[in-house]
Amino acid sequence: MTLDERRRFIPLAMRAALASVAMALFLLALKGFAAWHTGSVAMLGSLADTGLDLLASLVTLYGVKLAGEPADHDHRFGHGKAEALAALFQVALITASALAIGWRAIVAFQSPQPTADAEFGIGVSVIAIGATAALLLYQRSIIHRTGSVAIMADNVHYQSDVLLNAAVIGALALDQFAGLTWADPVFGIAIALWLGWGAFKASSNAIDQLMDKEWPEAQRAAFIEVAARQPGLKGIHDFRTRRSGAHDFAQFHMEVDSTLTVAAAHDIVENVERALRRSHPKVEVLIHLDPQGHVDTDNPLVEADVTPHWFGKRV
Repeated sequence: MTLDERRRFIPLAMRAALASVAMALFLLALKGFAAWHTGSVAMLGSLADTGLDLLASLVTLYGVKLAGEPADHDHRFGHGKAEALAALFQVALITASALAIGWRAIVAFQSPQPTADAEFGIGVSVIAIGATAALLLYQRSIIHRTGSVAIMADNVHYQSDVLLNAAVIGALALDQFAGLTWADPVFGIAIALWLGWGAFKASSNAIDQLMDKEWPEAQRAAFIEVAARQPGLKGIHDFRTRRSGAHDFAQFHMEVDSTLTVAAAHDIVENVERALRRSHPKVEVLIHLDPQGHVDTDNPLVEADVTPHWFGKRV
């Protein structure tokens, strides 16, 4: 991704993050009044989740801003991992909230009490679902245009909000209209478990980024296929990939005919780079040039040739 492309994408991600903050503030005020008015544990759980949404959205906003900063002398690969660090901070908060909600629900389950004015709580949850759905659609349009990992994670988190609000509606409806007073704390426990599962998934994604996990195999294959089809390329080895925030990085050793001049070999490298920029504009590519048959090390993990599958398919 070029510097101009990054500057164009970053404001879009910032807008999505700001929209997330505004939505969280609106829902926090709405659900806060509803939780106080109804006394529902499920609504309290939904309120706590929205409070975390606000904090998560603020952290996401900061993470997107920091991750979008250009590389500097101390951070030559940029600041993209700020998003993963922010995600781990969110995970700690979500886990603490899940434990608190679960405990509150267990206490309420031992002596269940009917909720007050369940119709009001149901109406609030319906409004919350509609507002969240609008935010999800907007975020997805931004994700499609920018590929921002931070906004993608925020989108997944707000998808869970739709389910949480649906759970609140179910709990209040069963309590009010079926007389099942135990439904509210049971749904509260379910919400706590859902939050815990979400924390686990978020931590897994963040750790993968911090540990420089390779791209999925399908993405690696699609990238190499473009390079392997370029004229003059004789092989690719030591192919490595990683992701940092909204930015992808790929590096590999590229083999060419050993009899070529430096200038001719350089032209082939530039052709490969141009082809990869056209097909994968958001990937920063680093290519090391080798003469055909050159071996850098005896480590098979490093030296594995990744191109034979495509050499017979050139057009």
